[in-house]
Parts: sequence; structure tokens; C-alpha cells
Amino acid sequence: MKPGDPPAMETRSVTNESGIEIKPLYTAADVEASGGEGLLGLPGQYPFTRGIHPLMYRKQPWTMRQYTGFGNPVDTNKRFHYLIANGQTGLNVAFDLPTQCGMDSDDPQAEGEVGRVGMAVDTLRDFEIAFEGVDLERITVSLTINGAAAILIAMYLAMAEKRGYDITKLRGTAQNDILKEFIGRGTWVYPAAPSIRLVGDTIEYCAKHAPKYSPVSVCGYHIRESGADPAQEMAYAFCIAKAYADDVIRRGLPVDEFAGRLSFNFNCFGNLFEQVAKFRAGRSLWAKIMKEQYHATKPGSMWMRMIAGGGGGGLTFEQPELNIVRGAYYALICALSGTQTMALCCYDEAYTIPSEYAQRISLRTMQMLIEEMGLTDTVDPLGGSYYVETLTNQMRERMEKIMAEVDAQGGIVKMVAEGAIQAKVSAQAYKHQREVDAGTFRKVGVNCYRTEDKTPEMEFHPYKDEDARAQVQALDKVRAERDAARVQAALARVQADARSGVNLMPAIMEAIQAYASVGEITGVLVGVFGRFREPVRF
Repeated sequence: MKPGDPPAMETRSVTNESGIEIKPLYTAADVEASGGEGLLGLPGQYPFTRGIHPLMYRKQPWTMRQYTGFGNPVDTNKRFHYLIANGQTGLNVAFDLPTQCGMDSDDPQAEGEVGRVGMAVDTLRDFEIAFEGVDLERITVSLTINGAAAILIAMYLAMAEKRGYDITKLRGTAQNDILKEFIGRGTWVYPAAPSIRLVGDTIEYCAKHAPKYSPVSVCGYHIRESGADPAQEMAYAFCIAKAYADDVIRRGLPVDEFAGRLSFNFNCFGNLFEQVAKFRAGRSLWAKIMKEQYHATKPGSMWMRMIAGGGGGGLTFEQPELNIVRGAYYALICALSGTQTMALCCYDEAYTIPSEYAQRISLRTMQMLIEEMGLTDTVDPLGGSYYVETLTNQMRERMEKIMAEVDAQGGIVKMVAEGAIQAKVSAQAYKHQREVDAGTFRKVGVNCYRTEDKTPEMEFHPYKDEDARAQVQALDKVRAERDAARVQAALARVQADARSGVNLMPAIMEAIQAYASVGEITGVLVGVFGRFREPVRF
């Protein structure tokens, strides 16, 4: 070794989950070789790599929006008020499986599932109860719903309007990402084409009637949970967002009239630096797509607005108290990445619906980052790191390559309808689990640093049959009191509009205002569209 030469580096190979080889040392030369600082810029300026706002958290911290909902609307309303009283600044609503699948609580297929994994919702009356006492101007609401999203968006807008809110000024979000459901979760209802039509209907309707409401949160989160790597999570989400944008543009709506209300939901478990680089790269790539491919002119149309903080796939049954530590790192990743909203997972989510205690710990974790750890003092604190800037460039390149591969194979809609994406991520999930089982993918408490100590007792959320019966009785009461003729007329309009191809949201709004149920509206649409049948590949 000559004087002045760098020290010898170890030769152990390290590759992150996105397939990028990690060097033992990074310098300015690596940043330049990966593409330079050309896509860096300043916060609040194109391409927004360093954040979509000039001052980011220095001006306003991220919204804290814990995911919650269970049992009936009365129970959920109590938890909403508990979280708000403890400092939560937004609501993120969980719905039970019958609601997610467009069923009423008295549907025979709903038996045993009413209120189990989220709040049961049948009619507008349920939303009136769930959001009683919640200031919808101060507390924005996110609806985690997909297959039945058009109905639940209409229900939220109708509820707000009935309470006297001006829906042209109402803020909020719905997940409403059905292509992700085909890939990752399975709460679909209709085939791909009419499902995308309904997403487009909500975007078009909100652009005209509720322009501050975000009708879609494209959800890479569940694609990642299903087996995609971090680069695929972002790339597939962008392909999906483009599919929705294409549908709306074909309707004649200019991109700048709706793109600013598209949002994203992403995962954050895994390597801290890979996750931060993923989000920084994603912001600049989405801005580039909207500017160069869609010719958006408004800065807001180019923003990748996101919610992050979840990472359920990273939590463990083993040594569950370690999930508190994992959650703190997930929150740190999100804060370093420039998220707009944080929905931090709770330490008991590997077991059950989070308890009040667990949700308070997650809230306090986010609050500590704001109040004690200096995460709101400066913008993009990892900016300028040779490693982070190089990895950001490499992640962006990897995402663009994945998107090009999707386009070459016919596009995301075709690949999802045929089951190609599902097959790919499922195979990757299987491979990853084999690596965990073999110990080649290290997981603390699972395949390394295990302990024989007794697992702490966890508080399981109880399922109460009497709550489900009460929900069915409440539905019966609404049906007995509503104007039956008005309901039938509204459902007939839904059917006619579904067949004619016009925007379905006005008809669905009318049906909701008449207190038609989720299951009744879904049944009419299934009669026109049919149901999706999952393609199975081997």
C-alpha cells in the first residue's frame, strides 16, 4: 500500500432488497457515476427530491393518522375521540371485511366477520354515528376502502354535507386503489375494467365537486407486503397511478385538474438507507413522469404526496416488545424521507387489532420525533450524503427499468388482469420466507438472537357476537324507517347509469342520501358488471 492510499476494504458482498450492490465506502465520485446531482434541486422545487415544500416540517410537522376501526360505529367513535385527545391529527379508518367486499352485515357470507377487523358500515347512518363530534375541518379523514370505495366516498361526502360542511372545501382521502387489491389483498368486487371505471368516476366527480378531496391513494404498501421489493413497490404503484390518470384524461379532464389530488401510500420496513433513498427517488421520478409524459404545469400536479409509517410485514410474533423499537425506526425513516402523513404501526399488530395502550405508544413515538429528536429542525437531513445520493440515483434507475418492463409486457392493467404481477410477487414472497426460514435473511428474534423467555402476555381484542347482532338490528331499523320508494328509485338510477356508461357518482350519492345500503348498491352494480374471478398461475 502506497502512502495516501485508502485503507483496504473487506470484500464481503452486500446487496439490498432491491438488488443493488452496496459498496463499503462512497465518495463524490460515486454520486457522479450514478448520475450526479442533476435531479437533486432544492426542497419545494422540481423535481422535489428533497421534499415537496420549501420548509417541510420546519413549517408544519407530518399529520399523525393512526389506522383504527373495529366493531360498530359507536365503538369506533370512542376510539377516534381517544386518539384525538392524545394528540392524533388525522383519522385513518379501518373497515370490516364485509364492508370492504360490498356486503351488508346481514349477508349470510358476513357471518362471523361483522366488525372483526374493522368498523362495520351499512348505511349513511353508520357514518353519522362514527364521526359524531369530530371536526372534519380540523381532523382530516382517510378511508381505507377499495372495492366499495365509490360508495364509501359518497357516504363520507353526504355525511359531511348533511352536517353543514362545504364539500368544495372538504379535505380527506380514500385509498380506492383497486389494481393493488388484485395484486395484494383481494377485497375486489367487480372485474378490472369496470373497477377502473369506478376509480375514474370518483376522480372525475371529486375534481368537479370536491376539489380538495383526494379520491385515490395509490397503495404500494400492500404490493410490498405481498412480496415486492422496495423498487418494485414504487414502480408498480406509479404504473397503477398512470393507469388511473390515463382513464381520466380519456374522459377529457386536463391533468392539472386532478393530478394534484392523487396521493400514495407506501411501506417503510427494511433497511433504513434503502427506504429513505426509495422515497427520495420516487419523488423525483413521479415529478418527471407528470411533467414530461403528462405535461403537467402546476407544481402540485407533480408532487408525490404520501402516507407512510406502516410496515406490518416487518413486525414479529416473537419477542413482540421489539416491535416498539422497530416502529420507532419506521417513524424515523418516514421523517427522514419527507412523508406528509405518518400512520405508524403498533407493536401488537402482529397479534391483534391494536389496543389503546399500543396506539398511544405509537403516537408518542411520532410526537417524540417532533418534540425531542430534532426531526423537524431542517429539511432533508440526509441530503448530501454520498451514500444516500448515490443510492437515490440507483433506486430511481431501478424503478424506471421496472416500469419499462411492465410497459413492454402490455401495461399494468393487462398484467394484473392476467395475474402476471400477482404471480411474480407471490413467488418472491415464497423465496423471501425460505430465506428467513434458512437464516440467510436475518430477522432479530426470529432466526437470530432468539430467546426461550416467555413471551409477554398480549391483550387480544375481543370479538363480540352481540355487537354484530346490534349492527344487524340497526340496519333493520334503518330499512324500516327509510322511504322505500325513494331507495328503489335511486337504485334503479344506479343500474341505468351503470349500463349507460355515465359517471356513477351522482347516482350513488343519491342512493346513499336515501339510506340505501352498501350491499344493495353493490348488488345492483354486480348485476351489471359481474364479479372478478382471480386468475391462478403456477
